[in-house]
Amino acid sequence: MVGIIMFFAALIMLLFGFPVAFTFAAVSVLFGIIAGIIEIGFDDGLDVALIDGFEEGLLMFDFMPFRIMSIMQNTILMAVPMFIFMGIVLQKTGLAERLLESMGFLFGEIRGGVAISTVLVGALLAASTGVVGASVVAMGVISLPVMMKYKYNTPLACGTICASGTLGQIIPPSIVLIILGDVFQVPVGDLFKAAIGPGLALVGAYILYIVVVSFFNKDMAPAIPADPSRGSKSKQVIRALIDIIPSLTLILLVLGSIFAGVATPTESSAVGCLGAVGLALVYKTFSLQMVKEASLESVKITSMVFGILIGATAFSMVFTYTGGDEIVEHFMMSLPGDEKWGFIIFTMLAILVLGFFIDFVEISYIIVPILVPIAMNLDINPVWFAILIAMNLQTSFLTPPFGFSLFYLKGVVPATVRTIQIYKGVIPFIIIQVIVLMLIAFYPEFFGINPSTAG
Repeated sequence: MVGIIMFFAALIMLLFGFPVAFTFAAVSVLFGIIAGIIEIGFDDGLDVALIDGFEEGLLMFDFMPFRIMSIMQNTILMAVPMFIFMGIVLQKTGLAERLLESMGFLFGEIRGGVAISTVLVGALLAASTGVVGASVVAMGVISLPVMMKYKYNTPLACGTICASGTLGQIIPPSIVLIILGDVFQVPVGDLFKAAIGPGLALVGAYILYIVVVSFFNKDMAPAIPADPSRGSKSKQVIRALIDIIPSLTLILLVLGSIFAGVATPTESSAVGCLGAVGLALVYKTFSLQMVKEASLESVKITSMVFGILIGATAFSMVFTYTGGDEIVEHFMMSLPGDEKWGFIIFTMLAILVLGFFIDFVEISYIIVPILVPIAMNLDINPVWFAILIAMNLQTSFLTPPFGFSLFYLKGVVPATVRTIQIYKGVIPFIIIQVIVLMLIAFYPEFFGINPSTAG
């Protein structure tokens, strides 16, 4: 039971706000020593148990340098800093602003048009940047004032922006999918291909919800009058296409090279970096200062991810050493009903609840490695299971009280927008995500995913 107690001790410390990477590392060392003391026993006295147990507990950490070296040599994880750099460079080019302005005026004359354009721009940004915080902030700064000006319902406007910004979690190239590809030891390209259908389904579901709500309640999302200063409708369409084409080109370069088998995801991330710098040159926003700032931000975010990974590696090592994985496996296999579906339903509920409190990176590196061997024993397709987890983890960005998208948006909204309005606005989108998650679980063939490893 030492491993199970260790898990809940780490969770409690995270809820108190301790840094994630250091929490996992410190808890691992502490409970490794406790496990060593328990293994030595107290037959020869307390002093012997403490001294020998301390040494025994630290012995397992002799292999940590080899584990850290394997992380450093992992070619899959090399894509993480490059995709982050690509996203930050694109953010600094003003791509989001151009897309939102053009598409906002393009769809604005229909009810819910600005909200629909926000979802579409969110999907394009997800496929070209994948940086949730940047997408939410950009759309919050640009799109929200327009919606507020034309009397959009505040919760609907806030919910649309938060949900659209999180599309980068499921639509490739997604950092979550890269991490899960490493954890599951499956090709990231396979995950990218499998995520296209669920990602587009989520975009369609968001737009359908906005259309239905604005149809039955005209005051929720009124139409915006045409702006003569922007020229005729045909000119607006041409202007929108001019702003969209660079993003689509970059998406085709990155994802097309993967799907065509020309490049691996790691190699395509390098293509994406070059494409992002090229767009910066096209938009005349390129400068050495911009590259320096983007590089520094990329290093900070990447350091956070890899710091968590090293702490999580120590945690999982001690968890396995103390037999925690066997207890979890026994519990999962003894769930009532069908073993496979009992396991899937329980894990989805557990990840959904954990998403209320901790980040997707911690869940990916702490919880998921415990579940992977059990899924293999139950003959569950790892690609299908990874997509289910990725969709579930996306929800963690929206769930109150600690959803990151909520904090990102709250930081840029006017003082008149209350936190409770943001919370209210995301609830329908959380429900939509859960519905799409259930569809992927029960009808995976509809999304082109085989739920079994056989065949």
